[in-house]
Amino acid sequence: MTSLKALLPLAVLLLMSVAPTETKVVRSMKDCNEFFLEKTPPHIPRILEGGNIWGQNRFKTICQTFEDTRTFVTLYDTKNKIPVFSAAKYRGDHEGKRPKPSPWMIEPQLDDTKSNINMAPENNQETYENQAVKKDYENNQSFDKGHLFPSSYGYDQIEKNSTFTLTNIVPQIGKFNQGTWNKMEQCIKCVMDKYCINNNNKTEGYVVIGARPSNDNNTLKKRINIPSMLWSAFCCYNSKDKKWLASAHWGKNIKPKDKCLPTKTLHDLHKELGKNTEVFPKTECPLKTTVTNVYKNLNSNCNCPK
Repeated sequence: MTSLKALLPLAVLLLMSVAPTETKVVRSMKDCNEFFLEKTPPHIPRILEGGNIWGQNRFKTICQTFEDTRTFVTLYDTKNKIPVFSAAKYRGDHEGKRPKPSPWMIEPQLDDTKSNINMAPENNQETYENQAVKKDYENNQSFDKGHLFPSSYGYDQIEKNSTFTLTNIVPQIGKFNQGTWNKMEQCIKCVMDKYCINNNNKTEGYVVIGARPSNDNNTLKKRINIPSMLWSAFCCYNSKDKKWLASAHWGKNIKPKDKCLPTKTLHDLHKELGKNTEVFPKTECPLKTTVTNVYKNLNSNCNCPK
């Protein structure tokens, strides 16, 4: 017979394996500004200005935390139940792979009446008023759970796993998500791996990926806003060439007509998103030059569009 004393270490290990991590839903972007270049969040008029959130009851800052590790930050819209943007510091793809099956999680702290469990697994999910849950995406033929901060950008397995929270997801047309958008993600990942090298000879780039909500009537399951457009921007410093690099991409959330998304400048993106919008404010990120202007061989080096 096994003694109780012998079972105690196993019991402790089991408790540790299921112990929840404290949720990191905070009131200010300053509480998780390490994911922004120069610790400065985007400026989005009437949503996020000077690091301050308009409408604290609607827009929530989530310091995405998995296994006691902060991995990226999301500004979440509890009315539309999709993120405004997710932002992260890219450090390269060091280890790990996309988890299978995908561990879809939620942030119960967005709903005050729910328990404070960080990134609760899908089998614990109920109907939450302020966020999407797994069943919102079930039984549809058109939409993927489209990542903003992609799993492929994660530095290690913890960071990759952490992207599978429904607070980092929008309904995205499958052929857009798996086609032109995926090609863009892989192009920019390659660019950052090759050219975003800091003064310590380490890979370092900053990404901000967002979604433009559509009108109130365009919803999934009459709950989740289906964004009309997705956008992405990155900026970094190349210490070897002593250059700041930046580019932007966006595309309509429809079946794509073209094979690739055109590479645009930050200035172009700011005009597209609206007056006074700035993705990397108060930084040296070039506004009117793309990385394709600086490096002419990106098509062959990173399979990027010309």
